[in-house]
This record gives sequence, structure tokens and C-alpha cells, in this order.
Amino acid sequence: MHHTRTRSTRRGLNAWRRVEGGFDAVLGPAHNPLRHLGTLGFLALWLLAATGIVLYALFDTSVAGAWHSVERLAHLPLGSGRLLRGLHRYAADLLMVVVALHIVREWLHGHARGARRFHWLTGVPAVVLCFITAIGGFWLNWDHLAQYSAISTFEWLDTLPLFASPLARNFLAPAAFSDRMFSLFVFVHVGLPLLLLFALWFHIQRLSHVAMLPPRRLTLGVVLTLAGLALVSPVLSHPPAALGQTPVSLRIDWLLLWLHPVTDATSPHVTLALLGGALAVLLALPFVGRASRPAAAVVHPQECSGCGWCFDDCPYAAISMVPRPGQPAGRLLAHVDTDLCTACGICAGACPSSTPLRTAEPLVTGIDLPRLPVTMLRNQLRAQLQHHLRHGAEAPVVAFTCRHGATLPHSTAHVVHSELVCTGQLPPSFIEYALRSGAAGVLVAACPEGGCEFRLGERWIAQRLTQRRPPQLRPLAEPGRLQLAFAAAGASRVLEQAVQALRARTHLREHPLHEHPSHEHRSHERP
Repeated sequence: MHHTRTRSTRRGLNAWRRVEGGFDAVLGPAHNPLRHLGTLGFLALWLLAATGIVLYALFDTSVAGAWHSVERLAHLPLGSGRLLRGLHRYAADLLMVVVALHIVREWLHGHARGARRFHWLTGVPAVVLCFITAIGGFWLNWDHLAQYSAISTFEWLDTLPLFASPLARNFLAPAAFSDRMFSLFVFVHVGLPLLLLFALWFHIQRLSHVAMLPPRRLTLGVVLTLAGLALVSPVLSHPPAALGQTPVSLRIDWLLLWLHPVTDATSPHVTLALLGGALAVLLALPFVGRASRPAAAVVHPQECSGCGWCFDDCPYAAISMVPRPGQPAGRLLAHVDTDLCTACGICAGACPSSTPLRTAEPLVTGIDLPRLPVTMLRNQLRAQLQHHLRHGAEAPVVAFTCRHGATLPHSTAHVVHSELVCTGQLPPSFIEYALRSGAAGVLVAACPEGGCEFRLGERWIAQRLTQRRPPQLRPLAEPGRLQLAFAAAGASRVLEQAVQALRARTHLREHPLHEHPSHEHRSHERP
């Protein structure tokens, strides 16, 4: 059973990657919405907050005046009222779509378990709050749709053994429905978002370098698209609510109000079972099956300089800088919280003592990844290069690739391949080491923007290799011998073309003279 589920998840992930690749081909990875679902969700929230504040300022929070105040929006100059209302509604639709896709993507990538279980479990209550807040927003219009939604919701709640008297009695007659009840509607739609913001803060508090907006062009494109929808297909009110009448023709927003038609077609007990079951499944998913958790990063105090680069680069705030025992005040030491560590190795790539140009054997670094330590990377690279230079017809290209990204085709000749947990694990000095050891060129293959399994690996390696982030790659005598490529899983052709481009630039010789790095100096990058 577990094997079948894993196979199904793998097929789902492959299908997702194909769709993601299609968007990459059209929009480019940097502006692919499927790679920025989290920040798109925040964008929808900021649009809802901004438009909601203005709408609330123009809103009459009374039963008698609510519908008329909403209707007056259509008469504001230059279509501004129609734009505000449309942006508010369509941003809510966008939020629900993005949340659903975000859940699917995170599950397919296996991000519900291990160190990321916390993010999954704190995200589930946020989804519930989004759903409740969205339904409550329809009630404030107090038209036929609001009447239908409110009565349907309260009748649905009455099936729960929570209330002494039926809530739906408040809608039996106009006299029974007062401004006091309408104040409850206002709280549901205005008060609960404050709880939602707190839930989202909790959801991301174990992440570092969190982006609150997508890339600028994607943000602009989404806002303009929603604005265009608001003007071309404006959100219109139904006739004002009349508790003595039964609404007949309604325009249902199926993204936000699907619960009511489904309840009408089945029963409140069926939809309660469906929602309760869905919630239980979401909360149980992180605990289903066995998930092997790789060993967390390890700090070697004797090699740690306390520079804090690993602390700055950790995507999951798993590293803190603590006072060094027995040392004067101000001397710091890295400390890893094993419950938060995802074992990505980005910290090892940030450590200045991770340079393979040091003569130490074995190479012990300030912080390292037990399953693929830097000394193992150096030894494997050295052995592969020496073997190829002894038996190969031409100097090889060294390719550092990501385990979660594209792989080189087996048919690619004269390549020494080193697979990393994440390309962010690569210390930049490995490029210099490979070139000095006889490599014709070096290919560093990272995941596309927004596609890193560990959030920030592709960003950090790009900045390190372009001297924008420590530890920086020292300027190469021949910059053309380094190629940085971005390719998602399945895009092997991209890496093959990158190798070909690198070969064309380096004018390969049969066996170039190369320096052996054994006489090189120690950690030139240590602060």
C-alpha cells in the first residue's frame, strides 16, 4: 500500500513538473506563477487588505444601509468603485486557487514531513480561516446571494451540537434580524483576517529571507489581470435581501461558495463529513508512512570561526550563533537546531573553511553535512579527474549538479559529474580547485528561480559565483571556463547544451598542463 502511494505521488510530481515546464517555456522560470505560489498568496492578501480598507470606509454597517452603500460603488467616478469591488472579489478567488495549488505542490514534493512538518501543520488552520473569511465577505453585501449564503451557513452550523438554540431562527423574519446580527457578519469578515495574519506569521516564522511579493513583473501582470477582469466582468449585486422571500436565480462564485450548492445537493451531514475528513487527512498526512530523515548539519567548533555566514544563508533558520564556551565575550560559535535542519548543505557551502585548497586530510570544516561532507566531495572530484586525465583523450568538463534538478544525459562524453544535495552546498573555491586540477571548464547547474528544493540554494550559488555574496569566487584568469546553468528536473537537454557551449569556449586540448593543488594555501576566504 505504501509502495503504491509512493508511486502515485511520483507520477503526480512528474505531471506537475511537466505543467511547470510548460509555463517555464512561455513565461520563463522567474515569472512562472507555479514557482511563486507562496508569494502570490501574499500578494492576494495585500490586495484584499488594501481594497478592503477603502471599501470598509465607504460601507454602511447597518442592515438597512449595507446594500445601498455597496450599490453606490458603481457610481463612483472613473469606474473606481467597480475596480475596487472587482479587485477585492477576484483577489479572493486568486487566493483560494493559489492556496489549493500550494497544498498540492508541497505534498507532491514531500514537504509535509520532517523538519517542514511544522509549516504544513500551521498552514492548515490558515486555510480554514481563509475559507471562513471569504464566505463571510458575501454576507456584507446583504443581497439575495448574501441571504442565501448566510441562511445556508447557519442551518449547516445548526447540525452541530454546539448551540442551545438554532442559529437559523435569526433569519425567520425581518424583525428577527437586527444590526447586532450584522455586526457579527462584520466581525467574521474583518476580525478573522487578523487571526489569519497571526496564523501566517506562525506559518513562516521558521523560514528566513521570506519574500512577501512575487517578482516585480509577475506582480504587475497579476494586478493588471485582476484589474482587467474587474472592469470587463464587473462584480454586480443581486437584489437586496428580503427574508420573507426565497432567492431564485443566483450567480454562485464556485471557488468561494461551493459548500452551499453541495450541501443543497446532498445534506449538511454529508458536507460536514467531507470537510471534517478533508481536514483530518491534511493534518494526518505528515504522519502517514515512514519518512527517512537525513542527519542534520554538524558543527566542528575547532574549525568554526564564528563568521555567521552559515547563519545568514540557512533557509530554515536552523542555525544560530551562540557564545563560544570558555572564550571571551563576543566570540561566537554556530549551533544547529536539528529539529529545523533539512540537511540541504547550504551552510557547508557558506563556510569559509570549506575550501578544498586547504591541505588538511581529511578536510574538516566549520560546519558540514554528514551524508556528503566536503572532504568526500574533494576526494571524489580529485579521484575522478585523475582517472579521466590518465585515460581520457581530452580534458574533461566538471559538472556540479543538484540532486533535485536536471541530470546530465549518460551519453555526455568527457564529463566528470559530481551530484550535490543542493547546488548551494558547493563552496565556490571548488571551481578554482577543479580548474587547477586539470578540468577544461566547470559547469554549475542549479534549479531555476523559485524551483529550489530548499528555497534559496539557486539564489545563493549564483550570488557567490558573481562576487555578490560571501564566500565569493575569486576572479578567474579565464572567466569563460565557468558556466552557470539553471535547469529543472527533466530538462537534461539544457545541461547538455551548456556543456557544449562550455566546450566551444574552452578550446579543449588533449592534456593541458595543470597544477596539483597540494601546495596551495589554506582558507583564503576565512574572515
